[in-house]
Amino acid sequence: MHAIPKNPDLHCHSTVSDGWLSPTDVVRRAAANGVDFLALTDHDETGGLAEAQIAAAEAGIRLVPGVEVSVSWGGETIHVVGLGVDADNPALETGLSGLRAGRHIRARQMSDALAALGIRGVLDGALSFARNPALVSRAHFARHLVAIGLMPNVDAVFKHYLVRGKPGFVETRWAELADAVQWIRAAGGVPVVAHPGRYRLSDIEMERLLARFVDAGGQGIEVVSGSHSDAKVSKFARYARRFNLLASRASDFHGEQESRVDLGRCAPLPDGVVPVWSSLIDRF
Repeated sequence: MHAIPKNPDLHCHSTVSDGWLSPTDVVRRAAANGVDFLALTDHDETGGLAEAQIAAAEAGIRLVPGVEVSVSWGGETIHVVGLGVDADNPALETGLSGLRAGRHIRARQMSDALAALGIRGVLDGALSFARNPALVSRAHFARHLVAIGLMPNVDAVFKHYLVRGKPGFVETRWAELADAVQWIRAAGGVPVVAHPGRYRLSDIEMERLLARFVDAGGQGIEVVSGSHSDAKVSKFARYARRFNLLASRASDFHGEQESRVDLGRCAPLPDGVVPVWSSLIDRF
């Protein structure tokens, strides 16, 4: 029986996707902040897990291998975190490979859309911020546009250029919800709805999403997230209880430049929910 974690953080990113720190440096920062149970969950990619595992062993913390899968549902991009996945599972890797191909296509279309506005060379600029060219994202585009002085910060770039209805936004079809859940389950992982408070869904739509998620085999929800207010923590704790979902705690850390909450600095889970790590601690 492994010890119950005192400071778990089960969602963060490295330079393998759109984080600012390498997998090694993410782990070291987490350890310095007192995290004892960490999940690295890069977007649609598990390529940083081996490096992170070595760093975690050196730092004396437990690493949960994870991934964040991009899903299209109800006109929104939804993210499903997989906790405790086998990165070598064929079903998971085939699914993620297809999503990475879609990201590459989207990046070229975004660059073309911005070039039509007279903002040229954006794809090359974005790639200069991306350690993994297959995972070039809107965040990398935004960082480049800040670097050339077009906007003062990443949030401003998104608001003016990269969200739905703005000229640099490109509609992309990601994974089906049921497929993403099944890839994660096939790889031995626990599927968790990431940062539900960020989605532009009404309460009725959120209930419909969670019902479909549970029907597909989904098991958890991020009750505490770096983007959740106290009111949202309470709201999603109620949803966790209503849908019998395990509750996760996560910073969604990308880097101190862009994250509201540092690694391990989230609020604790509220009373009355079942922590998702209760299903993971004996495996990692």
